[in-house]
Amino acid sequence: MNGYSQYKEKSIYSMSGPELLLLLFDETIKRLTRAEKSLEDKNYADFDDCIQRTTKIVRYLTDILDMQYPISYDLRRIYSYLVYDLSRVKAGRERRKDEIGRIRHILSELREGFEEASMKVNDMHMVAARELRG
Repeated sequence: MNGYSQYKEKSIYSMSGPELLLLLFDETIKRLTRAEKSLEDKNYADFDDCIQRTTKIVRYLTDILDMQYPISYDLRRIYSYLVYDLSRVKAGRERRKDEIGRIRHILSELREGFEEASMKVNDMHMVAARELRG
């Protein structure tokens, strides 16, 4: 393994849960953008690969949901819908290319929501820590 790969692997292992979650969303958004470009270039192999990887990540997001929270049921429904929609995009390619932007928008909105929630949780922990010290 080369130095860059080791550095990248160490940085991933040192990330917090929320950081890893945001990284997954960033990867799906990046893959969908690449899929759109590949479709324009008629590079169907890369398009299929990007859609397949995006689908795997969304399925993983479904698998890691903690179902003890009510919001998890809603997220599972959204993720299931996205997997379904991604399968339609993959099957329809040219006919469904407008859907890629819509799917990317949904994932971007989810990412933004998780980022805001993460910042609020971190702020609350910092306030609690300050109160204990003082």
